[in-house]
Amino acid sequence: MAERHTTSVKPRPGFPARLGPNPAPKPLTPVLRHGTPHAPAGLGMDSSAVRRSMVTKLAQQGIADQQVLSAMGSVERHRFVDSALVNQAYEDTSLPIGLGQTISKPGVVSRMLELLRQGTAGRLGRVLEIGTGCGYQAAVLSHLCTEVYSIERLRGLHDKARDNLRHLRLANVHLLFGDGMAGYARGAPYAGIIAAAGGEAIPACWLEQLAVGGRLVAPVAAGAHSPGRQALMVVDKTAQGFRHTVMEAVHFVPLKSGVA
Repeated sequence: MAERHTTSVKPRPGFPARLGPNPAPKPLTPVLRHGTPHAPAGLGMDSSAVRRSMVTKLAQQGIADQQVLSAMGSVERHRFVDSALVNQAYEDTSLPIGLGQTISKPGVVSRMLELLRQGTAGRLGRVLEIGTGCGYQAAVLSHLCTEVYSIERLRGLHDKARDNLRHLRLANVHLLFGDGMAGYARGAPYAGIIAAAGGEAIPACWLEQLAVGGRLVAPVAAGAHSPGRQALMVVDKTAQGFRHTVMEAVHFVPLKSGVA
């Protein structure tokens, strides 16, 4: 998709590549210590054919990263939505997950993951996810990254994500309860940061916690000329500074500080 605008900013001098301990969120134990999920061969929503159909549609929409498509096809999205909504689980639509939050459209999830991975041949290294939600994107990220730190500010959703992910036995996913606007300094620096909520600007601490050579993908306010609208922002951190690239319009829940 065409880029809309590109700007560059210099990083603040003197900040460390790795920040000191952050006393706020503390990592839980991994969802499980070992093992990987096995794809079921069942019927209905458990059938891999349902997920293959979704992946085919994503490819038709322009998603070309085969690792992203494979990861999207490996995770059972219907297990992350309420039982009343399972029939819509593989449609390209966002769905409510409680507490005023939503699970993003498969098309948006795969697009952001493709942007995050762009130029990466194998797995990404350590990635920070801002806004765990129901845990779906963290599960997809587990197939694409060596390690995932996912932080959620709403206790109810943090607990729901933990329940949703427990059966998947993902050793490389760490769930955190805390203020996502502060990032998670203990795990920094990150090869990638991805946010599932949009604010007026990218928090400075996220940029500090991003490794040189790393990439951040997040929705941000589109600007004064488009009130209430958001666009995807891609930020690349180089030795010379930050490169900001504004991509297509999106719609995410607002980024908020604090915990609840």
